[in-house]
Amino acid sequence: MLRSTEESVSFVPNSHSSRLFLPSTAKVGKTSLIMSLVSEEFPDVVPYRAEEITIPADVTPERVPTHIVDYSGTLSSLLFCIKCMSWSYTCHLLVLIQGCLCVSRVPLILVGNKSDLVEHSSMETILPIMNQYSEIETCVECSAKNLKNISELFYYAQKAVLHPTGPLYCPEKKDMKPLCVKALTRIFKVSDLDNDGILNDNELNFFQRTCFNTPLEPQALEDVKNVVRKNLSDGVCDNGLTLKGFLFLHTLFIQRGRHETTWTVLRRFGYDDDLELNQDYLFPPLKVPPGCTTELNHNAYLFLQSVFDKHDKDRDCALSPEELGDLFDVFPYMPWGPDVNNTVCTNDQGWITYQGYLSQWTLTTYLDVQRCLEYLGYLGYSIVAEQESHAAGITVTRDKKIDLQKKQTQRSVFRCNVFGDIGSGKSGFLQAFLGSNLMNIREEHRSYYAISTTYVYGQEKYLLLHEVFPDFDYLSDADLACDIVCLVYDVSNPYSFEYCAKVFKQYFMDSKTPCMMIAAKSDLPEIKQMYGCSPLEFCRRHKMPPPQSFTCNTAAGPNRDIYTKLTTMAMYPRGRTLLEVFQRGVDSTFCSFWRM
Repeated sequence: MLRSTEESVSFVPNSHSSRLFLPSTAKVGKTSLIMSLVSEEFPDVVPYRAEEITIPADVTPERVPTHIVDYSGTLSSLLFCIKCMSWSYTCHLLVLIQGCLCVSRVPLILVGNKSDLVEHSSMETILPIMNQYSEIETCVECSAKNLKNISELFYYAQKAVLHPTGPLYCPEKKDMKPLCVKALTRIFKVSDLDNDGILNDNELNFFQRTCFNTPLEPQALEDVKNVVRKNLSDGVCDNGLTLKGFLFLHTLFIQRGRHETTWTVLRRFGYDDDLELNQDYLFPPLKVPPGCTTELNHNAYLFLQSVFDKHDKDRDCALSPEELGDLFDVFPYMPWGPDVNNTVCTNDQGWITYQGYLSQWTLTTYLDVQRCLEYLGYLGYSIVAEQESHAAGITVTRDKKIDLQKKQTQRSVFRCNVFGDIGSGKSGFLQAFLGSNLMNIREEHRSYYAISTTYVYGQEKYLLLHEVFPDFDYLSDADLACDIVCLVYDVSNPYSFEYCAKVFKQYFMDSKTPCMMIAAKSDLPEIKQMYGCSPLEFCRRHKMPPPQSFTCNTAAGPNRDIYTKLTTMAMYPRGRTLLEVFQRGVDSTFCSFWRM
């Protein structure tokens, strides 16, 4: 009887190479296949097993090195090669393939070898099996003796690894799988630079250059849109490609066997073989030495401004909950909680303003730069801004010790840790910086940070206020690491100042961190503090500025000069440089202190 053999061929890929296993039972021709591929002729003598062979990247179509392993396995091995004599043997084939697919997710190719020994094709027998198992990428008939389809076999095998159909498409439903649709939807939204719901010619060309390094000719662009128009009534709108049209095109690519096109797009936008964003894409290397901080650079701010503008549909310089939700639709989760509304500036409706939006990004970059990189990745920063990675949007400042030595800084963000006993007015001090108050803040939405801009010598700077929990015995390194310390006491509480004095003596008296005392609730009658000396005398003894009066309860609103003073002291921690600033509208007691 003439013999037909189907071999199960699988790839085990990694990021740098592909590993091809040819498992089978004995005498089905797999070793001859390998020998014929290498020597381009049928071997007269076939060894029991061929040595592992590596095909260099420069001679493969996909430019990826390929390792070919001759593997003779038994029924207990990972993958199986089945010898199929007739259609009645198909049940046995199905059982073996089922066992194979249960233990491995690698793509499979069924190879009918020794086609020179048969006069008819076995494809009619194999196609039903292929249709039943989506992991089987394709079926190939070949002959090592006649060199039929030998190169094609290994090309298909490599292609099955680099561009597998399984994660993208469901043959039974004849449609893309949900994860693929989700990924392509994000890609569409990132590429829709004006957020109008369609990809116009400029956006399509940018997308084409981004993914394939070449623009589309005008006629080619029209041809693509005509294909969509012909098959989908709402695939093209205002001469631009809609999301439905974009998804249809990729479905068409996959159905026509051009899934490498879809994979090229997915991988360019950071997706791995499981259609999850690659960790290397989200978290590019970024070294932050001790003493340094992280800030967004000019290009990153420009990008974030463009993201804000394209989602601020009503042009009111604020993001409504719907607009904010649309902005973060490309994220796998909502990154900002309700506490953000009490961390940055909002409008009268409680919506995050343009300034508040940039402030929150600045805060994230300063406190958790890895999270910032992740967020930039979801927005596609490196792609839209045409940067090598998201890390290109981050500036790592120089060591603070160098700033102190040179008596100048290039930083734009300064951290002020706010200390004070319970009820001293710390939270009110933070909210006043944002032009808000504590009246409408629910406890679960409370924030211990407040960030906004101030101006020092005409330069815009960010001041980050952090309210430190008043547990004197458990102050962490993070509680102590800052550019300036703010000590808040309640003038109407005789025991409030004592806490500030203890914190200063315990943690900051011998440090180089500048400190400022805040006499909060100054609209209330001032009561003598039950401490060894008055707050003013304490400040004189320790060469601190005199206590600064502050209250939230004024008709005109809190005076913001105090926040400018804090920023200036953070920028210039050596007091003599502050005299010029504080002479402007500041009481004579303060000025006389700085002349000392």
